[in-house]
This record gives sequence, C-alpha cells and structure tokens, in this order.
Amino acid sequence: MLPYRLGFDHPGYLWLLLAVPVLWWIGYSSLAALGKLRRVLALGFRTVVWTAIVMALAGVQLVRTSDRVTVMFLLDQSESIPQVKRQAMLDYVIRNVRRHRDRTREDRAGIIVFGRDAAIEIPPFDDDIPTLRRLESLTGRADATNLESAINLAKASMPEDTSRRIVIVTDGNENVGAARSLAARVARSGIGIDIVPVMIDASSEVLVEKIDLPQNIRKGQPFEARIVVNNYTDANQSEPVKGKLRVKQQVGGDETLLLEESITLDPGKNVFPLRHQIEQPAAYVYDAEFIPDSENDDGLRQNNNATAYTYVRGKGRVLLIEERSRIGEFDLMIEALRDGNIEVVSQPSDELFGSLAELQAYDAVILAGVPRVSGDATDQITSFSDQQIDMLVSNTQQLGAGLLMIGGPEAFGAGGWTGTKIEEAMPVDFKIKNTKIQAVGALALIMHASEMAEGNYWQKVIAKSAIEQLGPADYAGVVHWTMQGDKWMWGGKNGLLEVGANRRAMLAALGRMTPGDMPQFDPAMRMVVAGLTRTPASVKHCIIISDGDPTAPSPATVGSFKQNNITISTVAVASHGLTESRRLQQIATATGGKYYAVSSGKALPRIFQREARRVARPLVYEPPGGAVPEVVFPHPLLDGVDRVLPTIEGFVLTQAKESPLAQVLIQSPKPDAPENATVLAVWTYGLGRTAVLTTDTGARWAGGWTKWDGYDKFYTQLVRWLMRPTGDTGKFSIATQVRDGEVQVVVNALSTDDTFLNFLEMNATALGPDLKPIALRMKQTAPGRYVGSFPGDQAGSYFVNVVPGAGATPLTTGVTVPYSEEYRVRETNEALLNSLASLKPEGGEPGIVTVPLQSEPSEDLIDSNTFRGGLPLARSIRDAWPWFVLLGCLVFLADVFVRRVSISLAWLGKWIAKLRGKADATSTQKTERLDALRKSKESLGESLEKRRASVRFEPTQNDRSADDVNLEQPTALDVTKNEAKEVPASEPDAKSYTERLLEAKRKAKKQ
Repeated sequence: MLPYRLGFDHPGYLWLLLAVPVLWWIGYSSLAALGKLRRVLALGFRTVVWTAIVMALAGVQLVRTSDRVTVMFLLDQSESIPQVKRQAMLDYVIRNVRRHRDRTREDRAGIIVFGRDAAIEIPPFDDDIPTLRRLESLTGRADATNLESAINLAKASMPEDTSRRIVIVTDGNENVGAARSLAARVARSGIGIDIVPVMIDASSEVLVEKIDLPQNIRKGQPFEARIVVNNYTDANQSEPVKGKLRVKQQVGGDETLLLEESITLDPGKNVFPLRHQIEQPAAYVYDAEFIPDSENDDGLRQNNNATAYTYVRGKGRVLLIEERSRIGEFDLMIEALRDGNIEVVSQPSDELFGSLAELQAYDAVILAGVPRVSGDATDQITSFSDQQIDMLVSNTQQLGAGLLMIGGPEAFGAGGWTGTKIEEAMPVDFKIKNTKIQAVGALALIMHASEMAEGNYWQKVIAKSAIEQLGPADYAGVVHWTMQGDKWMWGGKNGLLEVGANRRAMLAALGRMTPGDMPQFDPAMRMVVAGLTRTPASVKHCIIISDGDPTAPSPATVGSFKQNNITISTVAVASHGLTESRRLQQIATATGGKYYAVSSGKALPRIFQREARRVARPLVYEPPGGAVPEVVFPHPLLDGVDRVLPTIEGFVLTQAKESPLAQVLIQSPKPDAPENATVLAVWTYGLGRTAVLTTDTGARWAGGWTKWDGYDKFYTQLVRWLMRPTGDTGKFSIATQVRDGEVQVVVNALSTDDTFLNFLEMNATALGPDLKPIALRMKQTAPGRYVGSFPGDQAGSYFVNVVPGAGATPLTTGVTVPYSEEYRVRETNEALLNSLASLKPEGGEPGIVTVPLQSEPSEDLIDSNTFRGGLPLARSIRDAWPWFVLLGCLVFLADVFVRRVSISLAWLGKWIAKLRGKADATSTQKTERLDALRKSKESLGESLEKRRASVRFEPTQNDRSADDVNLEQPTALDVTKNEAKEVPASEPDAKSYTERLLEAKRKAKKQ
C-alpha cells in the first residue's frame, strides 16, 4: 500500500465530474467528421481537461501518512520543586529516550523547560538526547509555574508530519495561565499528553501567610494586627515546630522592631495578635518573619516572610529635596508653607527615598533647585537613579501627588534633567529649540582605551550619557585613537557638529567606536582646541578619559586651552600609579577643570552627566538690570496675589510645551522670545499636577521677593494647588486582599445619612512593583459595593488610587505581595495532572500517569514507553492543484491539435512492410495506372494531329482586274469564307482536349 493518497480542500466541487457524460454526449455527434479514432482521442482529451479543472477547484492535495513519533518533554523548573528532583528530571529524559526511541522509524525527541515562562532547551531531532549536566535555556524568572505557556510552545515546536506526544514532568501547582483549557484544544489536534508527577514532601513546611491589618487606622488610635502562620505537617508527625516570630515596621527610611518572641506552631493555621498604635500620619510597611529553630522543620525559606501596607492620613505633607551643599537656601519658603498649615519634610539629595511606598506619605514633592547629579569628589557624587525618577513621575501620574521644580543655577536643563521622564512630566521642555536664543555650549570628548574591565563598553556608555544631556543647539565631538592616528568620530577637520539634527547619528557612531591605546595626549588635544576655537559657542569644555599612559601634552598646548577659556576635566580610570594620575590631575588643574579618579565603570556615567552640565550653563539667563515678571494668564492659584510682581535677577531658560494643557502663568519680558521666557507654568499630568518655577525663592535671583507682602500667599497657594487632595473621604472605605494570584480591591460607598451610593463612575488605577501602570476597573456588585481586581503575579508593593467621583477625595491604599504563589502551595496538584492525562487525542488513546519521579528515576519510570503507539497517524499535506492546472493546460493543447490537424499514418504501414521485406502493392497499382494514362494521352495527341492535317484552306485564283470589281458582287475572299463555313467538320460532336483527358482519367479509375 502506498503511503500517499489524495485529499481535497473543497470536496464539494467534485460534483462537477457528473458533467463528463454530458460532455461525451454533446461531443460524440459534433465531432463525427473527424473519424472514429480522432473523435475518441478528442473526447478523451476533453475529459482529462475537465477532470483536471474540477480537481484544481476542489483543492486536490497529496496526503502522506507516517507512524513516526515526536515526543516533547516538558520539565518544570520552578522553585517549588527541589533542586535534586530537577536534576532527576533530566536523567529520566535521557535514559527514557535512549531506551524507547525507534531509530529505524527516525523518531524525534526534544526538551522544553518552564517556570514563569517557557523556553526550548533542545528542539525535536531524530537522535538520542545528549548527556547534559544542567539546563541552560531557562533564563527568566522561576518563581511561578506556567504550564499553559509550556504546552503552547511544545505544540508550536513539534513537526506536523509525525505523531505527537507531550510528556509533562511537574508537580501541577500551576499559578499562571490556564493549562486545562489549552490542553483540551491540543488533544483535539491529535496530540497525546502523558504525565510524570513530582510528589512534593509537605511534611515539614512553615508558611507565613499574611499580616491582617484593620481597614481604617486613625492617628493615635490603638489597633490590633494579626499574623497568620501555617504549619504543613504529615498526619504521622505530631510534634509542633518551634522558632522565632519577628515583626518590623518601616516608615520612610527608618525601621523599628515591634516584636521578637519565641513561638510554637501547631499543625495547621496559627494566629498571633499584635497590638500597636500609630502616632504620625505616614505610609507604613509591616514585615513579619518566622525563623525556625531547626532547618529540618522548614523546606523553603522564601515563604517565611509576609508584609502589609497601610497609609494613615493627616494634614497635608510635602517632601522638599535640596542639595546638601546648599541646605538652608529654601528655609524662608519652608517657614511660609508651615505657617500655611502644610507640613514640610526636608531631604538632602544624597539621602533619597528608596521606594514608592515612602513617597505615599507626601501629597507633593518639591525639587528645590537640585541637579540630577550632585557632589564634586569622586566618592561623593550622588545622583537620582532612573528608578527614582520613575518613582517621582509615577507618584504623580498614577497616584495623584503633585510635583514642583524650582529653579536655580543647577536646575532644569542646567542641572542635567534634559531627556529624563521628569522633563516629560513638566509643562515645559528643558531643551531650547529657538535658534535666536544663544544658549550654546560645545563639548569635546577624548577617548583613550583603558585596561579597566569592560573599559570600551563604559566609554560608550559615558559618551552617550554626555551627548544625551546636550541641547539641540549645542555642539559635540569625540576624538579617539586609531591605527592611523587620532581622528574625529564625525565632523571632518572641525570635528564638532550641532547635536539637534545629528544626535541619532552620533549615538549610532558611538556604538561602533573602538578606541585604541593612545600613545600621547598632545595631537588629540591640539585637534580639540582647534575645533572648539572655531565653534560658535559661549561655553566650551573638554573631557579626557584615560588611564594616564600617554605622554603629557606640551605647555603650549595647555596654554592654548587657557587662552581660549576652554576647561578640561580628566577622569583617571584604573591608572597605573601616581605618575599617571598626577599627569591627568595637572591637566585639569591648569585649565580650571575637575579631576576624577575611579576604579569602577559604574561611577563614570554620573561623572559625565555632571560634567555635561558645564556646557548647559548658557541656559542660565541673568539679564542686566534684571526683569519684572508679568502675570499673563489668570489662574486659581494666583487668586488674591498682587499682579505687580517684584523684580528677578535671573532664571533658567526653558521651552514652553506646544500643548493646550500647558498654561504659562507668569512670564519675563526678557528675552524677546516669549516661549523661552517662562517663569511659572502649570498643567495636569495624569492624576496629578506639575509646575515649574524657573527662578529661585530668594537666595540668588528673587531676593526682592523675600520682602514682598505676597510671598507667603504665593508659595502656599502654589503648593496647595499641586497637592493631592487631602479632604475628608466621607464614608468611603477601601480594602485590598490577595487571593489566587490576584489583588482584589473593594470600595464601600455610603452617603452622609448612611444610605448606599450607587451607580458611581469610579476612576481607578494601580501601580505594580515595576512602576508600570496596571488596568483596574471598578464594577458595582452590590448596593454601595464596588469591586475590581488585577493580577498580582510579582512580589512587591502594589499601590491603588481610586477616585470615587468627580471632585471627590482620592482613596489611596497599597498591598504587598511578599512572595509568589509558587511558594504558597506545598502539595502536588494530582487532580490537575489526572485531568490532563485523561484527555483523549482525536483518533488516539488517552495518556497515562506514570509512577512518581523520585530523587533518582526508578526502573518502572524508565520502562514507561513514551514512544508507544495509540496516537493518530501523522499526515503531511502538500497542495497538488497547481500540477493539475498545468496538466489541464497541456492536454487542452493536445485536444486542439487532434481536432485541427489530420495526420496520415500510411507511412507507418509502408515502413513496417519494408522492414518485413514485402512489395508495395499499392505502389505497383499506381504505376500501372500512370502508364495507362500516359498511353491514352499519346493516342489522343496523334488523333488530334491527324484531324488538324485533314482540314486545308486553298485560295481561289481570280482573273478579273481590280477595275472590273463589282461592289455589289461578293469578292473571292468572301466566297472563300463562305465556302469554308460550309465545309462540315469531320466529327460533329468533337470534344475539347481537357474534356477528353478527364474522360480518360475516369476510365482509368474504373479499370
């Protein structure tokens, strides 16, 4: 039996084959003139053409069946399974494949590993699994079990031209995805599922489930928290587990130990109460931890901690962040806010917040003239990390807190905030796009390959970091050493180009940079000073990064930098000694720059961000004689504030955003471009509000404001407008709970007379531990009760903000997921495993549940044949309709040829007769006929000649003269003609030559 058969994609078209008899009935009579043979051939060709067309319309396919088997082993590598059993899984797969794979049939086998995600360790191939010491493919998180993704990946990776089976080695504790529904679809596609259960020993496991806090905690009111601890034990084990219970409280950056005592855990759930009292409004995080006396009493340590979050409101609180070197510059404003009943907490920039939970204690954050990178010495440089910037923005956009930036010589673009998410959140841009404003700086970088670990990588990072800080009108250039000497990365001989139109190309070129080991500083420094001198910039700066090996520059070269007011900062990375470090330090000191010495590349980006601020100095605008700002837009925060404002001596140039939401309230008459003369601007950003005050509060530029009568009112109303609403929440209550990997949010709404508030349109948002927003929709489920949920599959703190109605005070809360559900369940999910194995693939038999996998694979487990039958035969399908179309076209040409061209086959008989040596009778007969015709023709010719000779025309002699001619008498010629007419023919019925010839032919044919 052939392994191939025909299949059809649209078999309904095959009914058209019934038209073949009609085709013969019509054609048999219409083609009668062709003769029997040609008629049959033409009808046969027409039948083939029609059949080919119908088969093509029906989508004819070539189907091949095969009993070849592909087995994919799905190995659960989540952290709920002990490491020793993870290794046993691999040993089982290797031995099982070697024992049962049919080599003659070329069976295939592969491995997929999975935790929270799935990955292919070994794709299916027709050979034994090689011996592996460990699995390499699972690089993602293993704090969850996602069976669904593993099954889906296995289905996609197995070839469809073989029978297919999935073998899942797992404990079945699925906490991400829905494997049961996907497995049912997989079975319908003909894939079998076998299960190798991994039994988890739950005889010794302690789980700290949660800390239960009251929903409404008031300042100064005692409350009771409950810590729930579950002790999983076997029925045979009756001894309790002993250990310590430790409870801590975290607020801001402080941590306090509330409880530490020895406890005894009975089998099952144990509840321990904790009485406590909160004295100050803030965000609090409670952490409970169980420490067993014996390690044998607890299998996993990841589930020994539980955390809880609560937020106690009070009067409005504001966090003010200022640089440590300038602490005290904003004391006057702080006093004005406190007099306005706003609590202010000051925080230096080198002791910043560490989590989003800490920011929940404040209704607004003020960045008071602080740069992104602070400090001078290498070991004192601190900066806002990208994560802390994300926290500030998310605290405003998602949780409704206010954010205010106050100006100063190192604020906004001059403080290195360009290109950050802070700039996106503000109503102004920090880059100046107006070419009329001459706020132009130029920065040149000299890159020298160092011997520091990953030196070239860090040079690319710091160069990109510096260029990203520059504005579009600034100039940038990079000099690096190659085998042909020192060269500019771009810009030709000048080497410096405007950043605006070339920023993307510059960053791409830096990614390809491979700086070499520069032998001397002098050539590169001469190139830089020449390029910077030709550049039309008001501030020019050079940065050299090196290990100090190149020879020192000449005094003339250093002098040219000083003459052109070009400063140089040097960064010594992994220098080889005092001489090299001193050489770099002397260059920086001689030109008025900074010297840094670092041993780790991680410190380099902060240094270059700080140095790039030198180029941004033109953004600081200090007009001669100062400027009197003007109120250009009425706004509620300016209600009651005198419209005549005091003079300011300077501010930081910005660019007003082209958005109708951005409102510029106060402008300076200088410079002439109003879009760059913003003093105060505000807008709404997400659920919160942001504002910029580009001048300071009186320390340098706004000294006249300190004596202004409206000083206190201006700043108090500005900050209060920004703050998250802190009014009475009425009779709204919010609660959260974690259940089955989801965070559930419940809001109860009552009116002042204790009646239910129904049909409210609640605006809710949640923020995950990764600071990414999570969709949250609140639905009414009962009178006055609204419920929403979102996935809580990451460990960490989640923050929820619910606005119960227009103009209502937001309800803010949080919930902490201490660990994944992976560490919560400590028993094998046999019900799920049995249901997966019981699925019957279409056309096959259900799977099996083998003996459990132990620390060593048993022989019974190895003997289970995963390559056995019981699966539907595989089919490989290939479309064949194009070939049928081609066949129909060729046969159609043959049909036309048979009907239009007549071909005699007499030559074939002659050729055969000639081969047999027989005479050609037909040829002899034709020769005799031609001879008879030739003789008849000759006799006819002779007869005609005789007839012509017998007819004579003799002239008659006339003796009469011409004078005697009587015209009335006929002449001799006339008489001769008349006589000739009177001569009778020899044969009255004489025939023409052609008629006689035809008659002779007819006689010859008859003979």
